Amino acid sequence: MPKNTILLHQHELKATGVEVKLMGNFKKMVQIPHRDDHYMFIIQQDGQFLWELDFNEVKLLGPTLCFIVPGQVHRYIEGTQGGGWLVFVDSEVIPALFREIFGTYLNVCQSVSIKSNDPVFNLMPLLEDTLSQPSIPLQKTLIKSLTEALTGAIASKLMQVQNTTNLLSGQKYTIVKRFKQLVNTKCKELKLVKGYASLLNISPLYLNEVVKEITGFAASHWIQHEILLEAKRLLCYSPLDIKQIAYELGYEDHAYFSRFFKKNTGLTASVFRAKNH
Repeated sequence: MPKNTILLHQHELKATGVEVKLMGNFKKMVQIPHRDDHYMFIIQQDGQFLWELDFNEVKLLGPTLCFIVPGQVHRYIEGTQGGGWLVFVDSEVIPALFREIFGTYLNVCQSVSIKSNDPVFNLMPLLEDTLSQPSIPLQKTLIKSLTEALTGAIASKLMQVQNTTNLLSGQKYTIVKRFKQLVNTKCKELKLVKGYASLLNISPLYLNEVVKEITGFAASHWIQHEILLEAKRLLCYSPLDIKQIAYELGYEDHAYFSRFFKKNTGLTASVFRAKNH
């Protein structure tokens, strides 16, 4: 059984809550799957880079923006010659609205292609320069303002590509945000859409419609996605056997869990564990 655990990088950022590193200088540190207790933003100018986010490979081609949330398992895999920045940001530096948007699009749309002359690239030298001068007046305020501008630009780009800009302040967006929060905390006990619909005081049909409109997938997809994601993490990074993992995820019948896992991944749990160990 695997004895490896997921590395957690925490309390690494300086007092400003923001750090910037050039992508070319950071590859070796991120090739091992790990979690951070802060956000990471990839501001890629050119080249081709391959990352793994929650067991899914994500290829970034040319000018691209990408976000990774606290707790999300990720690693760098490979890349061609290119450039850009990795920006690490404590959660409290990012406005709540932007964090909500990133949470809504987590595993829906975490990267977006942009033009080579996008204004976001003009922000990076300013942020780097401000971070390198701790003695300048108002440094912390300037860093916060520049970081808010950067993260807001990324959130805005995501909403544009998903065509949901007009839904931000509406009831539907609020429902999806709350639904994803509930799935994140209750998927081990609630496996059906009707359970979440009841907590949200809406019908299962309406919940499915709203979630699909905002994310492109029905509510049931996100419930299954969260269960499968946690199952994969336990298979890769815990010493529990498959029967114990089934119980941990709220399945009294481990055979049912095994069928569910194979149906949705194309692999048995034991084969998945062997391939990823």
